[in-house]
Amino acid sequence: MLEEIKQEDFEKELSANKNIVLDFYSTECPPCEALAPKFESLADSYGSEIRFVKIFRQGNRELAEKLGVKSSPTLIFFKDGEETGARLMGGIRKKDIVKTLDTMLPEEKVAEIQAKIKPVVTQTDTIVLGAGPGGLAAGIYLAQAKVDTILIDQALPGGQVTTTHQVSNYPGFIEPQQGFMLSHYMSEQAKEAGVKFKVAVDVNKVDLKNKEVVIDGFETIKAKKIIISTGASYRSLNLPGEKEFYGNGISYCATCDAKYYHDKEVVIIGGGNTAVEESEFISKFASKITMIQQLPQLTANKAAQERCYADPKINVLLEHEPRGFYKTDNDKMMVKVENLKTGEMKEIITDGVFVFVGMKPNTEFLNEPIERDDWGYIKVDEDMHTSIPGVFAVGDVISKKYRQITTAVGDGTIASIVCAKEIDN
Repeated sequence: MLEEIKQEDFEKELSANKNIVLDFYSTECPPCEALAPKFESLADSYGSEIRFVKIFRQGNRELAEKLGVKSSPTLIFFKDGEETGARLMGGIRKKDIVKTLDTMLPEEKVAEIQAKIKPVVTQTDTIVLGAGPGGLAAGIYLAQAKVDTILIDQALPGGQVTTTHQVSNYPGFIEPQQGFMLSHYMSEQAKEAGVKFKVAVDVNKVDLKNKEVVIDGFETIKAKKIIISTGASYRSLNLPGEKEFYGNGISYCATCDAKYYHDKEVVIIGGGNTAVEESEFISKFASKITMIQQLPQLTANKAAQERCYADPKINVLLEHEPRGFYKTDNDKMMVKVENLKTGEMKEIITDGVFVFVGMKPNTEFLNEPIERDDWGYIKVDEDMHTSIPGVFAVGDVISKKYRQITTAVGDGTIASIVCAKEIDN
């Protein structure tokens, strides 16, 4: 059983119950909303052995500060009056909660509880796989057309946009928008339209032919249509500092971020078509560009190379490779670079870094044959149909020339209109 308590009840709860899991939540908090149904279902399963309670963080600040809670949601586990296991925050997965709950109980009790958990089957009209701009746009159109729609994502809504510092080219906003806020507006609009969200979940199986998706190991969602909108990921270098400074000195999108480096110096990692062609765009803003390429030559097309070498702002370092990214005391970026011919290490101080070493479609979950291009992106027709009947694909996961928020939204719009008409027929 799940109950809400106040901070004055906490000590009494702690002394009266051997096992407690405490959820500090906030209102208008997408991660909290994503956690709520998981927390409730686990309370039903484990409630006879573990006390499930929730506390409104903003209304109980004294306890939150005492326990060092600084974000919502935050789950804290207590066994015999002492905190146990790691705290869980943000987009919390059900399996991570279960992992800690199971450590609080004897093995035989865990087996007994798990034996009672029954598989669930949910029916819907359309499943949208992926909650980036393309998936959210599709969801909005479908729900407004009275098509029952469930949107599924392993992360929280928004896709890559949530980690974009500012978006200044999305129509309808005079001032640049923070990426996470633009994502928030889209997801709230989708919820208001009637889209059902199942986010921060584990996607265990996707059966495109039969239009079935299994999440969190126990719920099978069956649909008439599926729209794939799982996006693409920038290929990373897996170097120290890359994750830490993503969105804070390191970028993967010139269109998104070049304008923030007006009269500043930048480093570009890569020497292929994307890196060289994007350097032309970045050169409109930056005062100096250092391009780092590990090979003895650039691999972009000859015309792009000629323009690159003719640009006085661009200095190309061939046979060099980055080894790490760091921040200086004055908040500039420092790139450690190795000369591959001599082994010499040097440090390049710059204002920002752009990484262009390619992208990859997020299609690891696809076990069925679906037509793709040479790079693994899903092929679609003008109505966003894939080669599998009843399955659409939109956004960055499809084979196309340009990948922007607006193009993903356009794809989602087309797919949803066609999908709704086919369901009605």
